[in-house]
Amino acid sequence: MKHRPALAFAALLLLIGVPMVVSPWFGWGSRPGEAVSLTVPPGASLGAVVAELDKAGLIDAQRQFRILARLFGDDAPVQAGRYALRKGDAWRTYLEMMQQGKVVRLLVTIPEGMPSVLIAEKLAAEKRLSGPVKTPVEGSVLAETYEFSEGEPREAVLGRMQAAMLSALSELWPRRTAATAVSSPRETIILASIVEKETGKASERRRIAGVYSNRLRQGMKLDADPTVIYPITKGKPLGRRIRRSELNADTGYNTYLKPGLPVGAIANPGRDSLAAVLDPEVHKFLYFVADGTGGHVFAASYAEHQANVAKWYALRRSRGEM
Repeated sequence: MKHRPALAFAALLLLIGVPMVVSPWFGWGSRPGEAVSLTVPPGASLGAVVAELDKAGLIDAQRQFRILARLFGDDAPVQAGRYALRKGDAWRTYLEMMQQGKVVRLLVTIPEGMPSVLIAEKLAAEKRLSGPVKTPVEGSVLAETYEFSEGEPREAVLGRMQAAMLSALSELWPRRTAATAVSSPRETIILASIVEKETGKASERRRIAGVYSNRLRQGMKLDADPTVIYPITKGKPLGRRIRRSELNADTGYNTYLKPGLPVGAIANPGRDSLAAVLDPEVHKFLYFVADGTGGHVFAASYAEHQANVAKWYALRRSRGEM
């Protein structure tokens, strides 16, 4: 910290003669208590901030705080933002936190595979944001954690999420390998959204992307259940088994009906699934089915796949799920 010689000398006198005057500044004998939220608006003066500290019950003597701040504090201005300050902390801690801009980070997380309708609902439910928000185009948001500021418009936060997707694609697309079966960034998003919905295991993403890449190259149908469900629920959980009529419905998304990719994404993928689609695992697998542990077992032939399906059904029956 920067100290003027005269002020430093005055401080020394205070320390020798009136320790009680300076004890709040250093927190001598104090005990940290409950957390208090305090917002510093842009351009706020130190005097205005001291008044807010007093109002919040964090200090009990505005004049004393200002004098001690001049004696022992830094000349740096306080920074705008929302702070979490604890009652009973040393007064210098309050000033240092606000001068260094140690604000509370406001975060919103978009999980990998979250559909756009749920993203809009999540943003609408965040009370620290402002304004309306429209449901984004499916697949236009990069699943990630985003920081926002108090009162920021919801549409502005959504815009950053969509910009992040464009940025990720522009970075990853040039790195695509010969193993990929997609021919455009848009197809990358579509296939990555299916990969997100098919597995919750990070270790399986490239392998499942490899299965779908093999199928696309061979002109096989993808047979992905999530693509059947999407037009029914817009990505929300179905809550029941898929009906035969739904497997036969030509919705543009039904990958049981036609080969190739669906007409659009079915969720918002994360960076890892985008990367998996652009660099899938090279293998001969064409099928996979759940293994009962949250993962999948893979097969290169239909006969092998049928045997794996039979094991899965037997396991489900033993659990009372069928």
